[in-house]
Amino acid sequence: MTSKIKRIGVLTSGGDAPGMNAAIRAVVRASIYYDLEIFGIYKGYDGLISGNIEQLFVRSVSNILSRGGTFLLSARSQEFRTKEGREKAYENFKKFDLDALVVIGGDGSFTGADIFSEEFDVPVIGIPGTIDNDLAGTDFTIGFDTACNTATEAIDKIRDTASSHERLFFVEVMGRDAGFIAVNSAIGGGAVAMIVPEHSWSIDQLIARLRKGAANQKASNIVIIAEGCQLGNAYAVADQVKEKLDYFDIRVTVLGHLQRGGSPTTMDRVLASRLGVAAIEGLRDGKSKVMVGVVNNHVAYTHIHEAIKTEKKLDPEEFRVAKILSI
Repeated sequence: MTSKIKRIGVLTSGGDAPGMNAAIRAVVRASIYYDLEIFGIYKGYDGLISGNIEQLFVRSVSNILSRGGTFLLSARSQEFRTKEGREKAYENFKKFDLDALVVIGGDGSFTGADIFSEEFDVPVIGIPGTIDNDLAGTDFTIGFDTACNTATEAIDKIRDTASSHERLFFVEVMGRDAGFIAVNSAIGGGAVAMIVPEHSWSIDQLIARLRKGAANQKASNIVIIAEGCQLGNAYAVADQVKEKLDYFDIRVTVLGHLQRGGSPTTMDRVLASRLGVAAIEGLRDGKSKVMVGVVNNHVAYTHIHEAIKTEKKLDPEEFRVAKILSI
């Protein structure tokens, strides 16, 4: 049964991710296709609080499919964390006569959406836009594939100089408390080892792996470090290794925000487009307080609370493959 929703607001919140613009484009075009009015909310929840809102049209989203970042801008709103801030946001929600909200972002953004929906009975659907890929209820989040490709391309370039000088490189990738980027870029970049938050790994184990590589006369060694790993950041791990293997010429590279930028891959553009359309169709069908995702290549709706709180586990098969190939 189709709901009576006629006017929808869309915002991006939290860290930007490649493909967010593609998702916005899909939300706008799908809304217009279904004869709905769509309004862009600038600067995330701060824009909802300040009333920085305007109606969007097909021409509003022309030529943004290939652009990284988000043309609606993004922010982490401290004021929205307060009851008073959310009340201001709801006043503008009513002022613009909005019926529902689409939030593109990660777990922090969805937490805010969940609270806002609960307090003011506002229909909300989330679209997972984060390079971390750490949300349950979807196989992939928007931006993850692009971030993995960016990291792997960087590792390929680092390997050129590592091989030329027979160096050991520690490369730190993003992902916060999740190791999805680290695992995929380690396999894709041919790393000798990877250290991720989800698996305990001692310095002695890493030393043993590096010694084995040296015994096999590896021309270069690259170790991938996820930023939230238990052993510390890439510099801390490199220092500990240097104390025990002083014959290695060691360098450290932190990829940082490089992974959040750039034109989205085809996979991220298609994913964002599918999820944007599904979000609007979900609202028309009366769905609320859910995140739309893709599971086994099929669109799926998961309660926002479940998407946030359920731990998304790394694939053990990928660890097995990485171990076999790191000899």
